[in-house]
Amino acid sequence: MELKGKKVIILVEQMYNEFEFWYPYYRLKEAGVDVVAVGSGSASEYTSKSGLPCKVDLAANQVSGNDYDALIIPGGYAPDHMRRHPAMVKLVKDMFEAGKIVAAICHAGWMLASADILKGRTVTSFFAIKDDLLHAGAKWVDQEVVADGNLITSRKPDDLPAFMKAILAALSS
Repeated sequence: MELKGKKVIILVEQMYNEFEFWYPYYRLKEAGVDVVAVGSGSASEYTSKSGLPCKVDLAANQVSGNDYDALIIPGGYAPDHMRRHPAMVKLVKDMFEAGKIVAAICHAGWMLASADILKGRTVTSFFAIKDDLLHAGAKWVDQEVVADGNLITSRKPDDLPAFMKAILAALSS
C-alpha cells in the first residue's frame, strides 16, 4: 500500500508507550506517509515508560490540523500528560471536527474524553479507563479495533496490527 502525499501526526509526551508510538510510526513510514511527532511544547524530547527517547518535530501550538490527514494518540501514561496542555486537546478536537482520522489506543481514550468528542460514539480502550469513556458519553465495547466514522480505537499493544490495518485502510479511502 503506497500512501505518498498523506501526512499524519503522532502525539507524544512523557511516559508514552513505546510500542504504541513506534509501531505506527514505522508502519506509516513504510507506506510512504509523512509522519510528524508532535509534543506539548514542554520539551524537545520525551521518554517512554521504559526510557526510550522520542525527539519531536513540532509542538502542538505550531500545528494546524488542516495540514494533516490523521492524528494518532499512543497510550501509556502520556495521554494524562497530554491533556494538561490545551493546545494538544484543541488539536485533537479540531481534527475530529474537521472529519480527519483520529486514532487512539490503550489509555489514549483520556485525550478523546478531554477533547469532548465521545458523545454517541462506539469505542474501545484499555479496560481500566472504560468508566472514563462511558462518563464522557461513549458506548464502550471490548474489541481489538473499533472504527466509528473518523474515530478509530484499540485496546492495547497486542491490537496494533488490527489498529494499523484500520488506520491504513481509512487513509487509503
